[in-house]
Amino acid sequence: MQVQFLYSPQDFVKDVFRGSENCPSPSKFDALIREGWTDRMERGLFHYHLGDLETRILPGPNGYVAQLNIQRGIKRRKPQEILSIQQEFNPSHFNFNKIKADEIFCEMMKDAGRGIHVPDGQLPQPCKIVVLINVSPLEFGHCLFVPDPSFCLPQILTRAAVQAGIDSVLLSSSPGFRVGFNSLGAFASVNHLHLHGYYLDHELKIESVLLKPLIPEKNFFRIQGFPVGFLFFTEAGDVDSVARAICEVTDFLVAENFPHNLFITRGCPPSREMQSAEERCLRRGVRIAIWPRIACFGVKEESAFNVALCELAGHLPFKNKKDFECTTEREVISIVQKYLLPDDEFQRLEKRLVKHLLTL
Repeated sequence: MQVQFLYSPQDFVKDVFRGSENCPSPSKFDALIREGWTDRMERGLFHYHLGDLETRILPGPNGYVAQLNIQRGIKRRKPQEILSIQQEFNPSHFNFNKIKADEIFCEMMKDAGRGIHVPDGQLPQPCKIVVLINVSPLEFGHCLFVPDPSFCLPQILTRAAVQAGIDSVLLSSSPGFRVGFNSLGAFASVNHLHLHGYYLDHELKIESVLLKPLIPEKNFFRIQGFPVGFLFFTEAGDVDSVARAICEVTDFLVAENFPHNLFITRGCPPSREMQSAEERCLRRGVRIAIWPRIACFGVKEESAFNVALCELAGHLPFKNKKDFECTTEREVISIVQKYLLPDDEFQRLEKRLVKHLLTL
């Protein structure tokens, strides 16, 4: 039976720490995701049974988390043919209005009556987010967040979708709950607006990597480590304005035909200098990384792993055992680098993007 999950900012979990000896109790949101996902796994609704994945941390400063997930590479649905980052929604192609009803286990909606600021003269605009299983899961709890599927929106981020993604991370008491987005041309496999969510109980470098301020008043930064990209930071009280700024960036990228990946995770406050051990463990806020990249329209997939939202963040689901066991950090960087913008092109994009944001 489909569950309705009504929430407000009062439900956000603010005191989250990385590396705490005591595992936090699951929040109401966590319990909903875990129970709904486990129920569907036990009922055989996935393409394969996902047990504990073989995992290793690649030696090196980036701390890549490698996992062996052979069945996803074999059994996942064939990606749609994508020809443009602005490709229109096509109702004849696979979309989330065509899934089995049992794959949906929750509808999320923010309660406009509790603790939500609405500008004067405007009515609250609730957005229904349908939560369904990803039938070819990457990790435990792998689900999809789909803003009202009946709207038939193409795979281009909206402010409501970004807010739902950030809200979901804030609703979880686990520092390992992540949300991400692949645009068209950046390994999105379905042209129907959706975000991915899943649990990965391993620390990723993106949670604490040093940042260079670009527009501090918009909480907008550049990632200093590899892979270079942009990053926003927000705490529970500033989600609306940061979601708006994120969409200003992604709208610009879409208009300029730059495919991109986005990754949302708990993270420590932004800094451009090395932080204390205590500061590095703080996870009260959320980091939202955005990587503009080279387009992948009709290109052959990599044999080891595809470079999309989780790979750029440092989580590597490998398709075969040989690559899983033998690939080094240097080889990972070489693969990932092929999909990133050259340094000079990234710098030009950054200057144009900063100038654009400052005019808004």
